[in-house]
Amino acid sequence: MRLTWAQPEDLVAGELTALREQGAAESGIAPIEQRWADAGGSTRPAPSGAGEAPAPPALSALARTLLDELQALQVPSAAEPDEWNDIAALLPPARPAPGTAVAFERVHGAWLGRSAGCLLGKPVEKIPREGIEQIARATGNWPISTYFTAAGLTRDLAERWPWNRRSAPTSLTENIEGMPEDDDLNFAILGLGLLEAHGGNLTTEHIAGAWLAALPAGRIFTAERAAYRNLLDARVIPDTARHHNPFREWIGALIRADVHGWVHPGDTRAAAASAWTDARLSHTRNGIYGEMWAAALCSASLAETSADAVLDAGDTVLPPASRLAAAVRLGRTTGRSLARGRLTEAGSLDLLHREFDGMHWVHTLNNAALIACALQAYGEDFDAAVALAVAGGWDTDSVGATVGSVVGGLLGAGAIDEAWTAPLQDRIATSLPGGASRSIRDLAERTLRLSRGNVPGVIERMKV
Repeated sequence: MRLTWAQPEDLVAGELTALREQGAAESGIAPIEQRWADAGGSTRPAPSGAGEAPAPPALSALARTLLDELQALQVPSAAEPDEWNDIAALLPPARPAPGTAVAFERVHGAWLGRSAGCLLGKPVEKIPREGIEQIARATGNWPISTYFTAAGLTRDLAERWPWNRRSAPTSLTENIEGMPEDDDLNFAILGLGLLEAHGGNLTTEHIAGAWLAALPAGRIFTAERAAYRNLLDARVIPDTARHHNPFREWIGALIRADVHGWVHPGDTRAAAASAWTDARLSHTRNGIYGEMWAAALCSASLAETSADAVLDAGDTVLPPASRLAAAVRLGRTTGRSLARGRLTEAGSLDLLHREFDGMHWVHTLNNAALIACALQAYGEDFDAAVALAVAGGWDTDSVGATVGSVVGGLLGAGAIDEAWTAPLQDRIATSLPGGASRSIRDLAERTLRLSRGNVPGVIERMKV
């Protein structure tokens, strides 16, 4: 059996890339890379998390040794710290939280929008941008305006751009029967239950325990799978995020953010603090900031009245010299140019793909730039926003989910066309304990109750 995102021989190339992205000294990286290459190891990360053939035992053993040596090259960064107090010291003063209660319509819209955006992106996950466009054109869905279908797709295109294997049976127009299971929704459901149980006293240890109790290891990926392995190896937090985990700045934490924002409507600093508590289990640096930023966007989406204001609020939780802050700035600038007609959609996506050329399709930086672009250009038009998010061709279901969540929260459930919401049938499938599905309305009602209590004590507990 070939495990993805776990085998030592498949992690070395990813770690070499991660260290270079973080600015580690080349003088330390290059000799280790050469030893690995000389031994026959691949220096190019496997796109889907595992090489095609098993490694000989000696090569696998060498991989473990080199991963330990590479881990020693991870050094702290004053511009991109991991600890909350160090991060908070770099941020502007926190905005005062609004005093008005959030409306159910907006919380419901956020859950519906997250589900619909995720569902739109599911069948084309792992298909590059050009393949998505060719499929959509061939099936009469370009520009993208509805869920994907196989009706009308030629055999040639179907073979050239195969649907996501796990999602196609449940995520095409002809077979959608409610929101199918997805980690982008499982984490929101799990997070809601944790916040109901622990409120402002939620700790990373609570989250780790819930993962082990409720999440099958095969249903989580990349950094989460590495952290899960580290928990089983009895490693302490935050070493769970650092040990043999080249995915620590990828998008996995960002997709866990929404509920931390929804339960703190308008209080973006509290939302970010709650998200940090979650992210540090599996991520470092920009992986952490990705969840903080998305939580702040979701928080602001329930309280603000424009996409600009939502994005401005998100900016306040980003360390200003971080690579994520730069990626978001680029995304917003690109989105403004698109909104003003200075760039076409194709030109906007060309620009982003050039900037992040060679970056893995589930990294935080490229996907955050696309999220920012879609929200800046179309943050008050649900159809256009989720369409651009998915057409971008990176982590299609996750970007679609986050953009859908933010626009749904900003506009409310009534502003999302029934063509998106009716196929959801008010239910999300899940393998989490408690039944095979959850009512979306019930999840929104539970979230609303928490949001009105505003989960007190998050910031106060974290001050030392």
